[in-house]
Amino acid sequence: MENNGETPLLVSKNVATNAHFTGDVEDIAPINGIKDFFYQFGVESKKLWYLAGPAIFTSVCQYSLGAITQTFAGHVGTLDLAAFSIENSVIAGFSLGIMVGMGSALETLCGQAFGAGQVDMLGIYMQRSWVILLVTGLIMSFLYIFATPILLLIGQTEAISHAAGKMALWMIPQLFAYAINYPQAKFLQAQSKIMVMASIAGVALVLHVFFSWLFMLKLGWGLWGGALVLNFSWWFMVVAQMIYILSGTCGRAWTGFSWAAFSNLWGFVKLSLASAVMLCLETWYFMALILFAGYLKNAEIAVDALSVCTNIVGWAVMIAIGFNAAISVRVSNELGAAHPRAAKFSIVVVVAFSILVGAILSLLLIIFRHQYPALFANSLEVQDAVYALTPLLALCLVINNIQPALSGVAIGAGWQAAIAYINIACYYIFGVPLGLTLGFAANWGVKGIWIGMLTGTVVQTIILIWICCRTNWDKEASMAEKRIQQWSGKKHVEGEQ
Repeated sequence: MENNGETPLLVSKNVATNAHFTGDVEDIAPINGIKDFFYQFGVESKKLWYLAGPAIFTSVCQYSLGAITQTFAGHVGTLDLAAFSIENSVIAGFSLGIMVGMGSALETLCGQAFGAGQVDMLGIYMQRSWVILLVTGLIMSFLYIFATPILLLIGQTEAISHAAGKMALWMIPQLFAYAINYPQAKFLQAQSKIMVMASIAGVALVLHVFFSWLFMLKLGWGLWGGALVLNFSWWFMVVAQMIYILSGTCGRAWTGFSWAAFSNLWGFVKLSLASAVMLCLETWYFMALILFAGYLKNAEIAVDALSVCTNIVGWAVMIAIGFNAAISVRVSNELGAAHPRAAKFSIVVVVAFSILVGAILSLLLIIFRHQYPALFANSLEVQDAVYALTPLLALCLVINNIQPALSGVAIGAGWQAAIAYINIACYYIFGVPLGLTLGFAANWGVKGIWIGMLTGTVVQTIILIWICCRTNWDKEASMAEKRIQQWSGKKHVEGEQ
């Protein structure tokens, strides 16, 4: 294999004998000319969309569970909407960031191990992740129990804090569903078993819409009804995925529960924490938008308007998260199989599609800017505030469609720790202070906060693109091989054929 004089690849015999995992025995040939580029673009597009299509559908369905509950809460009352928005964005959002972040360590290890043909390790990795995330869930449950005093402490209004705190107590079962669901998802995703996840999520969404309407509006149960249905929907997905995994459909990837899941836990914890820091910094960044809006004058209207906008951004970002999942699988599988050129070219393809999809969504939002606010709130004040934020929302859709895809590259390559430092600098040292300065000191309100924080996202996205362009992908393939050997517990032999 050609390596252009860079770090020699360490290719295990698993790569040659398990080529069907990534679809190619050898790496893609060097691209020469436009015709070659478009041919390879078409080939890679098919591989990407085979993963991204079902992943996008799954992400949209799962996000829509909370978003639909929030939409129904907007038709119950402004306090109900504000309470659910704070609970969903601050309490559940904080927890979700940790759970998804720690689960992304599994994404790196499972994807690279599957690409190298070491399928038997996937079930062990998933069980280790379950242990770590369930313990994390027990710790995080105190955040739910003491949500009311925490929200009061950080300056939220008394009415919103008490209502959101009560909602948080009702949502503790969802926290433990997160702990089991995300390792399951990464386990299935690494094997490209995305269609089953999409099917389960689709059924859950249909049931969720009907029962949310029934309990929240028809029977008048309000937020209690929403919490009941939301918990049920998440646990439905967990149980359905578990039945699929235990049924034997995953072959050597699942051979049963094993005590090996409790070995090397501390090493797995450290890798999971690095992953959690990276993704939590991203998740909490936009969660902070809702929090800061709570300090503005007329806080209830500001929180409601911004929660509608972040709700829409969240739906759009679910498409990007589908790309995130797909590119993570593509990069990790190709690096695990020692295909550095294929890994690099897959990034070009996913960025191109991310920009295109973001632009289409922004255009649709602008076209229907007079109609969409009424779908999310009955209050004319809230609708007017959302309409005023539409230009900024449209720009946000484009930027936030590219950034998650690039984060998927980082997860697939195992760069979580390095990206965490970049996120701290771009988001919290630059973006947050700029947003607070524009929002409060310059008196621009919600627009100022959002503009400043969006600027931080733009800077982070530019840096990620620069890193992808400058990376030595031959060296990354070598590092993936070493990582697989380390976590499988097998000794690495250089030059093994």
